[in-house]
Amino acid sequence: MKKESIYGEITKSLWINSHIISKQLDNSLGAIHGIGLTEYMVLLNLINAPNHTLRRIDIAEALGRTASGITRMLMPMEKIGLIAKEINQRDARVSLVKITSVGLEIFNNASTTLENKSKHILKNVDNNQATNLLNLLNTI
Repeated sequence: MKKESIYGEITKSLWINSHIISKQLDNSLGAIHGIGLTEYMVLLNLINAPNHTLRRIDIAEALGRTASGITRMLMPMEKIGLIAKEINQRDARVSLVKITSVGLEIFNNASTTLENKSKHILKNVDNNQATNLLNLLNTI
């Protein structure tokens, strides 16, 4: 049996640990705010966008999802008032997504929960280690 390379071990560990952390964050956000981590990331991308508006395809690309997957995810978000569709004045075929005031409020509250849960998850990591980890992840 061939021994796994250090790169394979790193990739496997990253994958497993990212899923564990995502699940913990997803559960916390869902239990308190009624949104999951992916919905939170949609809102984060909208917050950071010019005029808090993005094309669906841009959201899909930012989250590493398919356009159809994002469309399915956005429907319930629109239904509960977190986002609203807007018509693109330049191209009617392109639908835009904008965060609503309700979405902004949920995002702000969820950000506090995410920060607190993240501190708990990373409680054994000091500032220097956190900085090094972030630099390594950004390198990847």
